[in-house]
Amino acid sequence: MQHDLFSTNGSFSKISLGEQSAILRGYALPIEQQLLAEVTAIAAQAPWRRLQTPGGKSMSVMTTNSGEFGWHSDSKGYRYEATDPLTAKPWPAMPEVIADLARNAAAELGFSNFKADACLVNCYQPGAQMGLHQDRDEHSLSAPIVSISLGLPARFLWGGMKRSDRPARIELVHGDVVVWGGVDRLRFHGIAKLAGGQHPLLGAQRINLTLRRAGP
Repeated sequence: MQHDLFSTNGSFSKISLGEQSAILRGYALPIEQQLLAEVTAIAAQAPWRRLQTPGGKSMSVMTTNSGEFGWHSDSKGYRYEATDPLTAKPWPAMPEVIADLARNAAAELGFSNFKADACLVNCYQPGAQMGLHQDRDEHSLSAPIVSISLGLPARFLWGGMKRSDRPARIELVHGDVVVWGGVDRLRFHGIAKLAGGQHPLLGAQRINLTLRRAGP
C-alpha cells in the first residue's frame, strides 16, 4: 500500500491509498460553505438520529441521508430505504452541489459518470467512532464510493480485504475527499475515536458525507 504524494493539481493534492483509491487533499474546500449549508438543510428535513445496530446497540455517530435512498440500520439489519423511517417521507433530494462534487472526484480516479443516488451524512462528536466495515449493502458494487470530510480531523482506518488485516491510520482533515472503487471497493475501513477540539466552522464535530450508488 502506497501513501506517497504522487501528483498535485491546482489547489488539491492526490495521495494514493491503493490501485484504485486515493485521498484528494483539500478537494472540497472551494465549496465548503455551500456543503455546510446543504447539510443544515438536509438535517432540517430529515433530523439527525442515532441508529441501532442489528444487535441492539446504539451507534455513536448521528446520521441522516439525502438522495433516492437512505442507509438505515435497526433490528432487521443493514439496508437502504426509499423513505425516511423517522418521518415516513422521502429523503431530501440530493443537492446538486454534492452530486457534482462526488462525480468530479470519482472522475479524478478514472471512474467516469458516477451518479450517486444515496448520500449518508454522519455527524461525529468527540468520542464517536466507526468500526472497521465493508460497504456492501448496495445493489451493485461496480460504482465507487466518495467520502467527504468536514470539520474536526479524524483518523481514517484503511484496511485490507479481511477484517483481520491491520489497517493503516491516515489523518483526514476538513475538505478532504476519499475515493475508492474497483479492486479496492470492498476494503475494510472505519474511523478511530474522534479526539476533542474546535473547528472554526463546525465547532466540536466532524461531518462526513458518503456517496454511493445504492440502486440498480
